[in-house]
Amino acid sequence: MKKKAVVFTDLDGTLLDDNYSFYEALPALRLIKEHQIPLVFCSSKTKSEIEHYRRLLNNFHPFVSENGGGIFIPKGYFNNASINVFRETSLQDDYILIRLGTDYLRLRNALEELRTKGFSVKGFGDMTVEDISRTMGLDIQQASMSKDRYFDEPFFLYGDLHEKEALFAEIHKMGLKTTEGKIYHLLGDNDKGRAVSILSGLYRKEYNDVLTIAIGDGLNDAPMFEHADVGFIVEKAGGGHEMRIKLPNLVRVQGIGPQGWNSIIQRFLAHL
Repeated sequence: MKKKAVVFTDLDGTLLDDNYSFYEALPALRLIKEHQIPLVFCSSKTKSEIEHYRRLLNNFHPFVSENGGGIFIPKGYFNNASINVFRETSLQDDYILIRLGTDYLRLRNALEELRTKGFSVKGFGDMTVEDISRTMGLDIQQASMSKDRYFDEPFFLYGDLHEKEALFAEIHKMGLKTTEGKIYHLLGDNDKGRAVSILSGLYRKEYNDVLTIAIGDGLNDAPMFEHADVGFIVEKAGGGHEMRIKLPNLVRVQGIGPQGWNSIIQRFLAHL
């Protein structure tokens, strides 16, 4: 039986360039549609932000928000009996939500506690929509969607390397974690890998023989690579790969962001 391919992809710096455009990936996106390959967005972005890109690309597949905090599965996409084995399941809008992340209020309280301990940190929750728009290069609508958070708090640290190490140690003492995308993120006991593992299992129940690939560009994508059959990492803006990720199933591909993404899909489908 022919394998069913499933593609998990990061958005920022991967499918999207620094201007948040996927234009250079359009040929590969058309191929994915033609071959009816599920394209699962697995991003640090919020539900609202990911839904924006799903509408633009007519994407109706599950997606993973806020660094693995939530898995959103369209109602009727999988057999409900397969999904009901997960405890943290609820209905939200037109989705079944498998919640893996920590409550956002806890993350906000933790950031405030870190400030009382002398760390100079500022999260998205401390910023206005206009602040986020200017800092992140987003338009006002996108910046507003980026504040609609449930499981993950992006933050800035104003300090040197020593302060960063001390901050991360303090965060771990609090039972929380950090990861790194375009900026730092504060989160609970979740990551992209756990979400990819759950969705891969659901796809395997549906199609039996499944080949999963993951495409990303940064450290927060490492767990996603680890839980896919094959991982592909594209070059960052300015060129060069994130060299701190060392996994046996990881392939480094030439091409920045969506340019590299386009090359990966074309080569992958040619070999499939």
